[in-house]
Amino acid sequence: MSDETTPICSAKGCRADAVWVLAWNNPKIHTPERRKTWLACDEHREHLSQFLGVRGFLKDVVELKDWQAPDGA
Repeated sequence: MSDETTPICSAKGCRADAVWVLAWNNPKIHTPERRKTWLACDEHREHLSQFLGVRGFLKDVVELKDWQAPDGA
């Protein structure tokens, strides 16, 4: 169950607890080292990964508990 401090999934309309961090970058507008992030629950991890992947944006998928933001992020 989510509370105000628990990160939630980035999928539209989803209120489930986030389990995954999807690190991405749009090379047309971001420098190569820049990482934007979406959060995903188990149910939406694959869908969000595919959405970013077909555009060539997905750089990494990491469990939220293991995620460390890059320096300067």
